[in-house]
Amino acid sequence: MKIKIKNLGALKQAEFELGELTIICGLNNTGKTYATYATYGFLDFWKSAFEIDIDQHYISTLMEKGTITLNLKSYAGNASRYIKKASEQYSKVLDRVFAGKKSLFQAASFEMEDIIFDNYQDREVNIKAGSVEKSIIQILKLKGSDDLSVSLMVEKEINEAPPRHFVERIISDGIKEALFKSSMPRPFIASAERTGSSIFQKELDFTRNRLIELLGDKSAKINPVQLLGRFSAEYSIPVRKNVDFIRELPNITNRESFILLNHPNILNIFADIIGGEYKVSRDGEIQFIPNTNKRIKLSLVESSSAVRSLLDIGFYLRHIASPGDLLMVDEPELNLHPENQRRVARLFSCLVNLGIKVFITTHSDYIIKELNTLIMLNHDKINLRQIANDEGYRMEELLSAEKVRVYMAERALIKLDENFKKAQYPTLTRADINQELGIEARSFDNTIDEMNRIQEMIIFSGEEA
Repeated sequence: MKIKIKNLGALKQAEFELGELTIICGLNNTGKTYATYATYGFLDFWKSAFEIDIDQHYISTLMEKGTITLNLKSYAGNASRYIKKASEQYSKVLDRVFAGKKSLFQAASFEMEDIIFDNYQDREVNIKAGSVEKSIIQILKLKGSDDLSVSLMVEKEINEAPPRHFVERIISDGIKEALFKSSMPRPFIASAERTGSSIFQKELDFTRNRLIELLGDKSAKINPVQLLGRFSAEYSIPVRKNVDFIRELPNITNRESFILLNHPNILNIFADIIGGEYKVSRDGEIQFIPNTNKRIKLSLVESSSAVRSLLDIGFYLRHIASPGDLLMVDEPELNLHPENQRRVARLFSCLVNLGIKVFITTHSDYIIKELNTLIMLNHDKINLRQIANDEGYRMEELLSAEKVRVYMAERALIKLDENFKKAQYPTLTRADINQELGIEARSFDNTIDEMNRIQEMIIFSGEEA
């Protein structure tokens, strides 16, 4: 899929494709995080907020008879229109995604294009909605069928029937699941603020609970407006999602991801990176158990910054990861030693080869160079196979250049849609990737060349007379 951004943060206008592995590099304040958060926000908006319009005749029939059948062909024919409509609606709420002033986003826009739709007939759908105790509505689609069956699972009396808007929302979710599941991946993000989210989640919850207590205290003389002003705090959607994820960990740990069930070696790789494992205690406290002493249980405050920065990713891999997901990590190198940055690059490559899409922003030359190695070693040449074997690289880590998209956040000569001539603007420039030579990452190469030049001058300058 292709994404087009205009007037968003530092980015004047930019286009980029999502690959199996997508990387955005560049200097600070060049728009990398804006592109990342905007992409995550759209996919989250698509899953949780955008609704496909359902003919009210179908809703009335369902409420009356308890079952309907929708033919998906007409909806499939409008697939591109749905994406365009979702892009337009999403562009109007970008200020909420970034928790910024609306005036700063009035000219901003986000557009998703060139969605590749697979054969929806081959997909099965089975959705049940309602409470834990009782399902209210079920959506079914059999493999090989064009039909989406919708059934109420409650009595049709007024006191049992669900609200019409709820029914419309669930049917819309069923259509999106049937038509767009593979083309619009489920996103999971680890924001650059994830280290703080893991530490201060309890304090944030305490603040929220204290606010509820104060509002409920009738004896207290409180001005609600002043109180809300004191306790209010705005965070971008990715940061809020990180906090929510940490908050839900006691429930999440009951699940088993396909990685835990079928690829436990990935979890062993991750455990080597952090030097231990995470646990959630009975009272909901997140703990870290180091490999060096299994009897020690450290709180997050007592643990290293590297342990905290990889927390979200660790629980994601063990408990909720699913093929087709999009794992987004803003600056995966946070607090990591160069050796562990290399290991993280190899972990990402393994995930890509297992069917999880990965999207990262990075300042790390170590990560890029390690990915280069994984690309360059991915050959049948005997000498390269020998090097891979000697250096401890496994086949499941090697990476195809065709799966990778790399972009540099920089000023470049581009033509804006409303202009006739090209000019220099902040944008995203696609980097060359070659199976023989790897990734051309100018952002790092120029800096390294400059440092080498200065050091050579120092070494070869000679002594002053």
